[in-house]
Amino acid sequence: MQKVIVGMSGGVDSSVTAYLLKTQGYDVEGISFILYEARMKNTFTGCCSIEAINDARRSAEQIGVKHSSIDLRDEFIQKVIEPFVEAYSKGITPNPCILCNKYIKFPYLLKTANEKNADFMATGHYARISNPSCDMHHLHPRKSCDFLGSSIQLKDKSLYNRPMLLKGVDAKKDQSYVLYVLRQEELSHLILPIGEKTKKEVREIANALNLSSAKRPESQEICFIEDRNYPKFLEHLTESKEGPIIDVETGNVLGRHKGLHLYTIGQRKRLGIATGKPLFVTKIDPSKNAIYVGPREAAMMKEFAVEGVNWLIKKDRTFRATVKVRSTMKDEPATVEVLDKDKVRIIYDEPQWAPAPGQSAVFYDRDVVVGGGIII
Repeated sequence: MQKVIVGMSGGVDSSVTAYLLKTQGYDVEGISFILYEARMKNTFTGCCSIEAINDARRSAEQIGVKHSSIDLRDEFIQKVIEPFVEAYSKGITPNPCILCNKYIKFPYLLKTANEKNADFMATGHYARISNPSCDMHHLHPRKSCDFLGSSIQLKDKSLYNRPMLLKGVDAKKDQSYVLYVLRQEELSHLILPIGEKTKKEVREIANALNLSSAKRPESQEICFIEDRNYPKFLEHLTESKEGPIIDVETGNVLGRHKGLHLYTIGQRKRLGIATGKPLFVTKIDPSKNAIYVGPREAAMMKEFAVEGVNWLIKKDRTFRATVKVRSTMKDEPATVEVLDKDKVRIIYDEPQWAPAPGQSAVFYDRDVVVGGGIII
C-alpha cells in the first residue's frame, strides 16, 4: 500500500482530499502546520490557526486517518510575515500565499513525507498534476493525459516524462496561479485529488460525511490578516512616514498619504483626497516617498518586466501564452519575451488592469502552467 501525507488546514478541501485518497486505497496520514495564530490572539480563526487545526484533527478522526501537527511559527514569520511587511514598506505588493507555498507548505510537506517514508504528498488545491506520457497514466490516477490538448512542443524530449501543473477543472476556484513556484521534485511527489472536481462537488462530499470541516467558511485571502484589514495589520509593524499624493497627469500635489505601506497599485479607497472624480493609485515611488494617482486608464498596463522566473516548462525564446497577474483574473493573451534564464517581458495584446510590482505573473499554454515570476 502506498503512503501519502496530506496537508490538512482544517478546511473542507483538504479534509475531502484525505477522504478521497483513503477511498482510493492509500495509507493516509494528515499533517497540519501551526503557522501564526498562537503568537497573536486566541480569537484568530484563519487557515492554520489553532481552531482550524483542531477541525483538521476532528475531520481526520471521522475519516479514520492519523493526524499530527508541526510548529512552524518561527519559519513562517521569517519567510512570509517579515518579507510581506518589508515589501509593503517599500511600496511593493507581495503575495504571501505564494511565499508560503514556496518556502513553507510544500518544502515541509515533502520533508515530512520523506521522514515518514511516504510515496506522495497531497493538498486540497484546485489544480491538477498531469504526466504527458500517456503510456504511464494507468500507473497512478494523477498521471492523466489532459496535457495532450496543449499546443506546447518540448524541444527536450526527456521533459515529456516530467509532471506538469494544470488548471483545476473548476475555473472559479482554480489555484494553479499560486502553485507556479513548485519545484520538479515537489511536483513529482504531489497528488491533487480535488483538482478534477468543482467546489460544489467537494462540499457535497463533506456534507454527506458530516465532516467537521464542512461547516467552516471559505478561508480568507491571506490567512494571517483578519477581515482583510491590511492597514490595521501593518500599522503595528511598519513605521508610518507621510508623503505627497501626486496627480500623475498634472504633477500637482493633491494631498498627503500616511505611509507607503497602506497603498497598492490600482487602489481607490482610503486615499483621503476629494477631486470630484474617481482616482486610482498608478505608481508608488519609494525614492520620493510619493504616491501617484490618476484616472482608471492610467492604471492600465500593456507591458512590464518579470524576474525570478520559475520555469515548469523551460523556454529560451519568445513565445505566445496567456498570462494572469492576479489569482482572481482570467489569463489573457500575451507575448512573453525571454530576456535571460530568469527574466522575461510580458506584452499583453490589450492593456490589463493594474499589474503591481511584487505580484506574480503566471504564463499558461491553455491549461498548462509554463512558468511564472515576480512583476518588477
